[in-house]
Amino acid sequence: MCGICGICSPGKISETDIHCMHRMCSLLQHRGPDDEGHYHDDYAALGMRRLSIIDIKGGHQPLSNEDKTLWIVFNGEIYNFQELRKTLQNKGHTFSSKSDTETIIHAYEEYGDACVNHFAGMFAFALWDSRNQRLFAARDRLGQKPLYYAESKGKVIFGSELKAILCQSKQSWPLDEIAIYHYLSLQYIPDPLTAYKGIHKLPAAHVLTYDSNGITLKRYWDLSYEPKLKISEQEAGQELRRLMNNAVHRRMISDVPLGAFLSGGIDSSIIVGLMAQQTAKKVRTFSIGFSTDSFNELPYAQSVANKWKTDHHEFVVSPDRLSDILPKIVGAFDEPFADSCAIQTYYLSQMTKEHVTVALNGDAGDEVFAGYPRYWLDTWVAPYTLLPPFITQKLVPMLLSPLREPDSVPIEANWIMGLKRLSQVTRVPKEASIIRWGSFFDERFKQVVYKDERYQKLKHSPTSELLKEFFSNAAALSFVDKTLAVDTRFYLAGNGLTKTDRMTMTHSLEGRSPFCDHELFEFCARLPVEFKLKHRNTKFLLKKTFSDMLGHKLAKRPKRGFAAPIEMWLKDQLKEQVRESLLCSSASVHEFFNVSSLKSLIDEHERGRANHGRRIWALVVLEEWMRQRKTVKTQ
Repeated sequence: MCGICGICSPGKISETDIHCMHRMCSLLQHRGPDDEGHYHDDYAALGMRRLSIIDIKGGHQPLSNEDKTLWIVFNGEIYNFQELRKTLQNKGHTFSSKSDTETIIHAYEEYGDACVNHFAGMFAFALWDSRNQRLFAARDRLGQKPLYYAESKGKVIFGSELKAILCQSKQSWPLDEIAIYHYLSLQYIPDPLTAYKGIHKLPAAHVLTYDSNGITLKRYWDLSYEPKLKISEQEAGQELRRLMNNAVHRRMISDVPLGAFLSGGIDSSIIVGLMAQQTAKKVRTFSIGFSTDSFNELPYAQSVANKWKTDHHEFVVSPDRLSDILPKIVGAFDEPFADSCAIQTYYLSQMTKEHVTVALNGDAGDEVFAGYPRYWLDTWVAPYTLLPPFITQKLVPMLLSPLREPDSVPIEANWIMGLKRLSQVTRVPKEASIIRWGSFFDERFKQVVYKDERYQKLKHSPTSELLKEFFSNAAALSFVDKTLAVDTRFYLAGNGLTKTDRMTMTHSLEGRSPFCDHELFEFCARLPVEFKLKHRNTKFLLKKTFSDMLGHKLAKRPKRGFAAPIEMWLKDQLKEQVRESLLCSSASVHEFFNVSSLKSLIDEHERGRANHGRRIWALVVLEEWMRQRKTVKTQ
């Protein structure tokens, strides 16, 4: 696992560029504290920071081919590198190390740009072809590893994190207000956008080439949900178990200690069970909890740890130090990111790093097997959306308004909040399911908080249109499959995987996600929908196949999510901090939002009249980011 960066130019790069590359490397030290390496010639400067996982002594980067015409910096893991290495050796390639990085170079020599189709893993890499003065960069299929890039004065700048590009001297990167507009809807900024105009995320499953013709982007992989496999449940279960075993086995290859995040939910429990079955050693497991019982999953995690006799570790999160770590969390993302699960993932990664360097997790299980309740809720609510607007937008909201939304239970179990979302459901197109059920700032609410002149400028870019376009073009026929495709493309890549990457790498910990195995994704995508979602039974085949690991009690548990009681904290321990952040005269968010609207949100939440916790948290994060941005600009 590494942090990578570089600068390429059609004209000769300068000493200033080389110095800048060194500075970029220093800003990525947390991603790779074990080693640093550089390469430069007349037209390119590459840098990397390394977290040593495989071939600790021989995996130094940048790494070259035999005649030193190709140079690579690489972040991630190629899980099938040993098989691929043998194939390439049989074709005449000579290896000088045992690292997976070198496999990429020789695969590029053998297959050209199509080399990415031969890799199974998580990766972001940049390969400089000095003979042809050509940059070839790629990001893995699902977007587990990040890569940012920008073009400035004819030069291409790239890095694993935004901070590496932002450090460019004499370059001002203006804020992208449309990206912030989308952030309010999604709690993150979807790729290829970033919070800055001119800086882009390389989308998942894309390659970037840069030569005398400029920058070219190309998608090299897409997920197809058709044609459906003609397969029985028993056959599907057998193949699923084989693929899951293989995915876990590949991700247990390491030259350093490894363990697993254990939430007590279905996905991580299966991962831990498969790990325990594949090793004679005790699996090290790590769990996070809260003092509020309704949010605390430690007892469930403990029961799984007991079942597999793991070396188990726990940590209880409290809001006491949140004001101290909020700047660190926001700084790790370099742009607004409001999923409050980042809080516990930060602490979980910090604790885990004290014991191991690699941790497996259950990320992507919901996107593979339709695990979110909204997959069946979308179907159930369809007749309601056909009712006249007078009923859905006026009468029903009026009847529901006296009901208080509790903040003492997770959102997934908050049925009053769910009922009050019915008016939002009828306003948001069905193709944008995540905004229907998961957004706390739909277009109407944005209009309330934004200053009118700002809203009039931005309202023509509704976030739902991004999702609708992808929904329409998804390689799927059923509504559920199309929604899964949208969630994989946007929510998984932009939220779940981004959160895990930044919070683990902040602590120099490598996170690995067996459910992100692309062969597993491809197989499950083509399963009949009822194998994933049967009536209200989500993850049907997964729970049935691994019922021997889960037991009846765990398999029947309703989904609770990995949520923090942020709503409670914001009206109690963090109340003063919220007011100071959003209502003080120097608050940066006043540039966009009405102060009176912000005050109303806070007042209503504190008095219990409405649960605005997630809205307020998104604004607090935005304010903290804007303050940090001002600090960076003045340095």
